[in-house]
Amino acid sequence: MAMNSQKPIPALMLPGGGARGAYQVGVIQAIMSFMPDGFRFPVINGTSAGAINAVVMATHAKDQKYGVARLHHFWSNIHCEQVYRTDSRQIFKTMARVMGALVFGRLGVRPPDSLLDNQPLAELLSSELKLHQLQTAIDDGDLMGLSIAASSYDTAVAKCFYQAREAVVPWHRSRRVGLAEDITVEHIMASTALPFLFPAQLIGHEYYGDGGLRNSAPLSPAIHLGADRILVIGTRDESPIKVPNEAGPYPSMGELGGYMLDTIFMDTMMADLSRLNRINQTLRLIPPEKATQTHLKQIETLIIKPSVDVRDITAANAAAIPKPVRSLLKMIGGWGKDWRMPSYLLFEPSYTEALIELGHEDALAQQEQIKSFLAASKPDNN
Repeated sequence: MAMNSQKPIPALMLPGGGARGAYQVGVIQAIMSFMPDGFRFPVINGTSAGAINAVVMATHAKDQKYGVARLHHFWSNIHCEQVYRTDSRQIFKTMARVMGALVFGRLGVRPPDSLLDNQPLAELLSSELKLHQLQTAIDDGDLMGLSIAASSYDTAVAKCFYQAREAVVPWHRSRRVGLAEDITVEHIMASTALPFLFPAQLIGHEYYGDGGLRNSAPLSPAIHLGADRILVIGTRDESPIKVPNEAGPYPSMGELGGYMLDTIFMDTMMADLSRLNRINQTLRLIPPEKATQTHLKQIETLIIKPSVDVRDITAANAAAIPKPVRSLLKMIGGWGKDWRMPSYLLFEPSYTEALIELGHEDALAQQEQIKSFLAASKPDNN
């Protein structure tokens, strides 16, 4: 079975966001409810928590309505302890090592590899994901390709691991490459390894961290896999933040960490979207016979993002975070005030269900725009 290449090919782009990834599930579920039967995304790209959502949608490429139903169940029933260790002994051991490194660092006392141990997530993914279905979906023509982004700490290169049709050619650009590999839990764990929070993942001879760290062109993998229109589901609203009238306290380590996560997950994506829009505008001004000489093509994009500040939802549900983790966040100044860091770590149903509902409502509010964007993209099988 093969895709009809005459029709536009849509890609689903799912950037990271930790626990905010639940928002993407609500958006996808709404899309699957109002698009015609048989619609699917043949190209899927994910980073960090978005990588988990991407893999589930890709492994169920033949029936993505079922895939997003599985995601809804996954996110609606998840708890922090299934993602990272929350027991008092582990957390207080970490806190002691942080303090010990600060006081006795000159004596060789090393800080912990990360603030949290996410081994429970690796075990959960190993039991829940059906990775063996990826190649079947590709061979059957239901999936053109899946990509997972990760960042190598050893080589300072953004690497896109992809499993796709044989026609896809690996790519090499400045500080970013595309590598054809069978996607494994290790690739997903590498992509979800939030800096400082979760430990780096060893793949081969290199340690990897979150895929958003060095990926200056997050839209590129979708294009390499064959897409010519990309639907991005972000995890941060873009409403302006009020400028303070007077100087407040100096930003804490936790606040700086939350700010960095915001930058990793969405700033490069928004910059890449702006760059792509400029290229599209330039191509529209070039005569068709000249445009073909540039080896560029217009790529249509649409981004869906939260209509409200997710941090407000975090504040309303923050008490659900286990007490030992709260103590750790308070120690580094990541509790309260802007609620950025907790918004990425609050893997509890009260929070994730609220985000799923918000995503569903936001997609329905933009239903006509989304349908218009995707209507011409329904893949046919020959």
